[in-house]
Amino acid sequence: MLLAAFAALAIVTQDQAALRGAPQRSAQQQATLWQGDTLEVRGEHLDYLQVYDHRRERAGYVLASQARIVALEAAAAPGLLAVLEFLRDAPGSEALGIAYAAAYLKAAPVEAIGAEPLVALGLMADRLAARASSRSGKPSDAKLAAHLDVVAGYGVRFASFERDGRVQLCYDGDALRRALALPASARQQAEAMLALTRHECLDPAQSPLERRAVDQWRAEALERVDERALPPLLKNRIRIRRAGVWAGLAFAHTRGGESGQEAGSRALQELAAVVESELTVEDRAAYTEAAVRVGASRWAAEDDATPRGALRIATQAGAPGETCVLLLDGAHTEGSPLLRRCTYGTVWRASASANRAGTALALAVQPLEAWREVWVFRKAKAPVGAAHGREAKALVGAAHGREAKALVGAAHGREAWSVDILPPAASGPDLGYAEFAGWVPGKAQLLVAREARVQDRWQRSFEIVSLDTLAVLRRAGEPDHLSAFYRWQSPAWKQLTVSLR
Repeated sequence: MLLAAFAALAIVTQDQAALRGAPQRSAQQQATLWQGDTLEVRGEHLDYLQVYDHRRERAGYVLASQARIVALEAAAAPGLLAVLEFLRDAPGSEALGIAYAAAYLKAAPVEAIGAEPLVALGLMADRLAARASSRSGKPSDAKLAAHLDVVAGYGVRFASFERDGRVQLCYDGDALRRALALPASARQQAEAMLALTRHECLDPAQSPLERRAVDQWRAEALERVDERALPPLLKNRIRIRRAGVWAGLAFAHTRGGESGQEAGSRALQELAAVVESELTVEDRAAYTEAAVRVGASRWAAEDDATPRGALRIATQAGAPGETCVLLLDGAHTEGSPLLRRCTYGTVWRASASANRAGTALALAVQPLEAWREVWVFRKAKAPVGAAHGREAKALVGAAHGREAKALVGAAHGREAWSVDILPPAASGPDLGYAEFAGWVPGKAQLLVAREARVQDRWQRSFEIVSLDTLAVLRRAGEPDHLSAFYRWQSPAWKQLTVSLR
């Protein structure tokens, strides 16, 4: 991020400025310049500056109104810092602001450099990366690409990851880490930590152990921010980020065979501490994302005891990394379960809930950090068709005594169990949770709440689902809009869910 000690430098202040071969508008254009480009000034001709572009290795002329001459000396440092502070919060001017940051760091004495210019540089680089990765689309690919190329010339580095067919660009955070090594205010610390701990900037190729270590660092880093000294806006943002990070740690601890109760409780506490009335429009999306992350792992905050009853579950280890769910009742033990299904996801045993008739059971299973599903175990009669006639007689003829009676009973309608999955959304997995909310007595129906990100939009619904087909019979945006949901929702669900926030 160093600038050579030339006699005079000019920073281009406008996009698509022309570098021409002569000091006149009709002269051939040598190159297209962008805001933030730094040029060596070698002279002036009328309203043009004679310059040399070291990045492109081109000489030429640029309109003086499209560039600003700066001096890299201590006396000019306060002025450069003032311009930098003006540009740091100006969307679209990140490349220009980073150029001024580089100029200030070159001009200012080392002992005079504090955290502010480094934080400003880091925030602008982070915002530029976020704009380039925007899910809503890029206003100008050529402009963004040019700005990224400009800041790369100052040593600003980015990492890129592929997610869902998109490229996610993230600032590597070098300037922000340097700023945190200097005396910094609570606000500067908070702004730096928020940029360094983005969820979307975690490498998807990391192993679970590597991801857990990164999440642990993120949690510890956010803990160092003194939120008491922050304005409400930043205080909310820190709490939102903490909630998402602790939710991820709760899942990681549980998947690693440890208790995730402390991390899960902390995630719920941080989410509850957010003051919704003080959220900006942009922060509401982040708040919803944090709520979904917390909702996916919220069973970690509860005791892991398996509910007892006539119909219940047990778990046992399967293949390496697998957990096998055993469906049991009074007549079937772990040695001969009604049904056995294995998964690499986290099975939240405390979530198991059977209906009164003992014909169905709902269970929360979380295969990913921010994706939780509902497993529905159901009992059904297996159709036997012609087994009532000649096939039943053949079974009797092939057996003797009590065995023959057992075979006849099986042929006339043996009981079968199946398990199906209710995901948070038909697309994905991305971010979302589906959760059991209650049984409807006297009807083959269950209540389900879902919240997920679908095509870059957040969707939350409360549904009445048929137990026979698992089809959604009725759906509403609020539980009070469904009489059955309002009447039969589980008190335990209502107490624990984050969907009613």
